[in-house]
Amino acid sequence: MQVNIEDGGIRRRSVLFSLGGGAAVVAGLTVIPGLANADEAAVTEAIKGMVGDVPDESGVALDLPEIAENGNTVPLSFTVDAPMGEDLYVKDVMVMADGNPSPDVAVFHFTPMSGVAAGSTRMRLAGTQNVVAVARLSDGTALMGSKQVKVTIGGCGG
Repeated sequence: MQVNIEDGGIRRRSVLFSLGGGAAVVAGLTVIPGLANADEAAVTEAIKGMVGDVPDESGVALDLPEIAENGNTVPLSFTVDAPMGEDLYVKDVMVMADGNPSPDVAVFHFTPMSGVAAGSTRMRLAGTQNVVAVARLSDGTALMGSKQVKVTIGGCGG
């Protein structure tokens, strides 16, 4: 049975659309807290999970732009000032950003056969933030480097 709007009734289709829209809004509100950005504490916890303690800032040189006009594709390269021999070498380098939804950006793995601990990639940054790279060596020690990148919106500040 279909009720005509002119008779003061409501169509079933209108009710279903309204209920579906309301459900989508409620579902969206429950997801919003999960979209919070990482912060310095999240990066510190990730570093502690990787190497046990936060190392001093030395040994990892980051090459990043000071100002990135487009946060969707920010170039990053790094080099680690450490030996790459059979006894002591860089095992991996973890790159993190403290303003993205998740602090983890990338992990690079190395062996003594790599010859040099260096890498490059492009990453997405959700705004002005610090980028941190932590290198874990085969003897359990760690090296770190960081740099702040200012992400502008269309080149007009940010």
